[in-house]
Amino acid sequence: MVFAQEPEETEDWSRKPTMVLPGLNGQPPSDAIVLFDGSDLEEWTGGKGPETWKLIDGAMEVIPGNGSLTTKRTFGNVQLHIEWKTPYEITGDGQDRGNSGIYLMSFYEVQVLDSWDNETYYNGMAGAIYKQHIPLVNASLPPSQWQTYDIIFTAPEFDENKKLVSPAYFTVIHNGVLIHNHVEVRGPTLNVGETEYEYHDPKMPIFLQDHGNKVRYRNIWIREF
Repeated sequence: MVFAQEPEETEDWSRKPTMVLPGLNGQPPSDAIVLFDGSDLEEWTGGKGPETWKLIDGAMEVIPGNGSLTTKRTFGNVQLHIEWKTPYEITGDGQDRGNSGIYLMSFYEVQVLDSWDNETYYNGMAGAIYKQHIPLVNASLPPSQWQTYDIIFTAPEFDENKKLVSPAYFTVIHNGVLIHNHVEVRGPTLNVGETEYEYHDPKMPIFLQDHGNKVRYRNIWIREF
C-alpha cells in the first residue's frame, strides 16, 4: 500500500498534555481539588444551626433532619471521586434504607441507597441517574461497607439566548464496575413529573442530600476538565 503522506505529516504537536501524577494507595491525583479528607468541612456549607454533619472516623455523617451540604465552590465538567457507606443497622426498606444522593450542579442526581437485597424501583436504586436511567448492573456491597463512585459529568451548555445547546451526560463507575456509559440527562432529576432544562449558570455547587438516613461520605476529590 502506498501512502500519499509521510508519517511526520500526521503527527500532532499542537498541545502538550499537562503532567498529572496519579494518586496511589487511595490518594487523589496531583491536580485534584480535595473536597473532603476527613479532617474538616471547610469546603462545605449548609445544615441547620452551628452543627452541619457529624465528623466521625475520618468520614462525615448525615445528621437526619439537619439539612443537605453544598460545596462552597462551583463546578461544571468534572471527574468526581466519592466514597460512601450506608448504616449497618437496617431500619427500613426500599427508599427508606440508606437513602442519600449526590447532585452535580445541584440539579442532576446520582442516587445513593442501600441496594443490597433491597428491592425498589430500578431508576431509584443505588447508582441510578434518579428517575431517568437504571444502572447497567447492581454493583452494590452490603450495608456498612465502603463503596465508591467515580463520576464523569459533562455539564449542559446554553447559548447566549439561554437556550439549550447540548444536554448533560453521565458516565458512572460503581465499585470499579461501569454502570452508566455517557448517558444523556433529560433535565433536572425530579421525583415527580416531566423534566426539562432551564437555564442555569455554567458552574454550580455540588450537594450531598440529607434524606433522613445516617449515610457517611469520605475521600471526596474532584478534577475539572
